[in-house]
Amino acid sequence: MPVTPKITLVGAGPGDPELITLKGIRALRRADVVLYDALASNELLDFAPPESLKIYVGKRAGKHSLRQEEINELLVQSALTHGHAVRLKGGDPFVFGRGFEEVGYARSFGIEVEVVPGISSAIAVPGLQGVPLTHRSVSESFWVLTGTTKDEQLSDDLRLAAQSTATLVILMGVQKLRQIAALLTGFGKADLPAMVVQHGSTPSERAVTGTVATNADLAETHGIGTPGIIVVGEVVGLHGAANLATQQSSIINQQLFQ
Repeated sequence: MPVTPKITLVGAGPGDPELITLKGIRALRRADVVLYDALASNELLDFAPPESLKIYVGKRAGKHSLRQEEINELLVQSALTHGHAVRLKGGDPFVFGRGFEEVGYARSFGIEVEVVPGISSAIAVPGLQGVPLTHRSVSESFWVLTGTTKDEQLSDDLRLAAQSTATLVILMGVQKLRQIAALLTGFGKADLPAMVVQHGSTPSERAVTGTVATNADLAETHGIGTPGIIVVGEVVGLHGAANLATQQSSIINQQLFQ
């Protein structure tokens, strides 16, 4: 029986399986085959039909199982052979996820492609740590940057971002913490609050907060590695402030009603 090929590109969110969208879950429930990566929680595969194929095509820093070109080809072949192929990618597929390349390749074969955005770790992880990316009188904007370009170099945009007062969210930069710190220090940012978070939104989440000058040492001491994000800016100084305010309010209420 002939199949009707279709591809749905689904953003799985930052790691917590509950942070996928309802639309993403509905796509998984209709999947004939799921191609999933290393940053998508395996629990999400339970939403796919038991008889559907599940193919791991994960990529992590320095541990690529398949080249991007091979993933593109496998995705198209899966749709042509099985019907509805769901490409499950961590975070949001269009934020340093190469999702647009996969969409373009699939559409060149005339295959229908639907995109389901995901919650990016750039937004979710700082928020889960109690750090707002913008805050009145503290930060009016934020940059989301890659710490490593396709040539394994620091992005030139880091130099531009370092000259602003905006919050910096740096993805794929943990292995270059010292280089990033040196660059930011060159722009007088050594004492700016900074934070590194590994495995954000998952049970194994770990974080260190310090300054641009101290964060690399803190991360090394506490064994904070990849996958992780770096947040730099005055808003990092608010880390824990909401919890402290809640505790102080609780103490005041107890005193009032005693």
